[in-house]
Amino acid sequence: MKTLNDLFEHQLKDLYSAEIQLLEALPHIMEHTSDEQLRQAFENHLKETKEQKNRIETICNELNITPNGETCQAMKSLISEARNFIDEAEEDNELMDVGLIAEIQRVQHYEISGYGAAVRFAKELGYRNIAKTLQETLNEEYDADSTLEKLAETRLNKKAIGGNS
Repeated sequence: MKTLNDLFEHQLKDLYSAEIQLLEALPHIMEHTSDEQLRQAFENHLKETKEQKNRIETICNELNITPNGETCQAMKSLISEARNFIDEAEEDNELMDVGLIAEIQRVQHYEISGYGAAVRFAKELGYRNIAKTLQETLNEEYDADSTLEKLAETRLNKKAIGGNS
């Protein structure tokens, strides 16, 4: 990489890989969710993730970039952590739900930082419409994180504490 444009291309490919990995992992994670509102939040984010992947494809097409070719190692590790948690957690439904929220929030925070950088790069490179498209995805990532935070704070953390009494 020699230019900001090169870095931007790398960022798009990394985000594309991250979205593909998340699309594969979310259904497995959802199988271990017992709370209906949490399941719905994950289902909503799965739909958004499909659209986010499509947006990156559109952006890459516009820029004559092939989105494939990178493997997002960070997402690979985050998903591995989530799978390890599922394997290690006891079959306490409330604890599993709270733990899955924490795991997916880690994913959200990674995506927020990645999309935030991509938005800044797009703006610096003069890609105003692309920046707007990436900002739309960034806003969705913030919203998904906020939804999970609210579920944890208002309901699920209390249930998990109650399960340990």
